[in-house]
Amino acid sequence: MAVQRALQADVPILGFAAYSGTGKTTTLKKLLPHLTAAGLRIGMIKHSHHKVEIDKPGKDSYELRKAGACQMVLAAHKCWALMVEKAEPNEPILQEMVDALHQEQLDLILVEGFRHEAFPKIELHRPVMGRPVLYAEDSSIIAVATDDVLPVETTLTLLDINDTPALASFVLNYVEQHS
Repeated sequence: MAVQRALQADVPILGFAAYSGTGKTTTLKKLLPHLTAAGLRIGMIKHSHHKVEIDKPGKDSYELRKAGACQMVLAAHKCWALMVEKAEPNEPILQEMVDALHQEQLDLILVEGFRHEAFPKIELHRPVMGRPVLYAEDSSIIAVATDDVLPVETTLTLLDINDTPALASFVLNYVEQHS
């Protein structure tokens, strides 16, 4: 069995891990404004298990990529996007995604998904969903945000998944400790 190398970054990284349908994106959409209001510049990495196509057929950038460009930068005055065609379909590698960010412009990298990789994460858990807790098998989980009593005892920090200011306070404290 290969030993997993520790995730390398110039700024703190914090993940949000949960089963599909738990509310990772919803929680992050509520959390991000609190963190940016506190002055944090945040890079976000989201893992998707679905086929993702951010460009549209008929657009020049799409047509150029489909014609053979293995990397395509679509640049506009307010944003730009890099699309990279992979020769072989395989799961994305978190370290490669982290390395693609302009970390010198960030204070924190938040990650949605990649729950099977070892890096600091907050587990989002809703007992009503009937799924097992992740923290029992993942020592990189540093806190659990939940909306009810957990089915398995833990010594981890417990947060209310519906208390966004408390979640933001926890994340801000984490950044302060790891910067």
